[in-house]
Amino acid sequence: MRTRTRIRPYIARSLVPCLTWLVLACTGVPLQAQSSSSDAGKKAASAASVDWRKTVREFSEQHFKHPAWGYSHCERDYSLARQLAATDHAKIDDDVLFAAAFLHDMAGFAPWQKQGVDHADQGAQVVDTVLQGTGFPMAKIDGVRAAIRGHNYDRTPVGPEALYLHDADALDWLGAIGVARIISLVDPNGGKPDGPKAVAILEDNLAHVPEHVLSPAGRALMPGRRAELAQFLKDLHRESDDLHTL
Repeated sequence: MRTRTRIRPYIARSLVPCLTWLVLACTGVPLQAQSSSSDAGKKAASAASVDWRKTVREFSEQHFKHPAWGYSHCERDYSLARQLAATDHAKIDDDVLFAAAFLHDMAGFAPWQKQGVDHADQGAQVVDTVLQGTGFPMAKIDGVRAAIRGHNYDRTPVGPEALYLHDADALDWLGAIGVARIISLVDPNGGKPDGPKAVAILEDNLAHVPEHVLSPAGRALMPGRRAELAQFLKDLHRESDDLHTL
């Protein structure tokens, strides 16, 4: 019984090429043409894999226009998340990370935002409507949902892609870039937020964001960014008469 079991795969492997040749010969289809068709299919699949990233990147650039959480923020999050994962020698699915990074704040924009629902939860819910039909491997959509759902600094990320997107997003609230993002929100016409309110947001970020950076690489990078933000706030208080002339 065991001998027959071992022989059957060998017979099958031997017969398949013969039968394939016979079928092609009878139908008049050259074997070379079949091979070329197969190669073309592989090239098309490879092109589709690249094209979906181009489509998602262009979608992000076109629709997410905001000085604090627009396209440039997505670019930084993706780049920094990859850097942190590489430093930790962590295995991540770059398809998942790319899609999540460039779409994680989509529900902060119309028409995807939903009143009363956190943008992370809403984005995770509707991200498939953007990725569907782009060529993105939809079997990975749950990983994208998880990364988007967990990207807020006060949430607990689930999965490696979620962890590194979460930490990159948190670190983007600190340092010089954190200052630039919040100051960009100040209404030049005297509305809200004004200068003092922006400072209050920065002080809140300094107080609460650092403890939520979780990965080893993120924790190593965090003190430098925290110090940058702390120094800025100290200098600003001194130069504005403790914000009275801000």
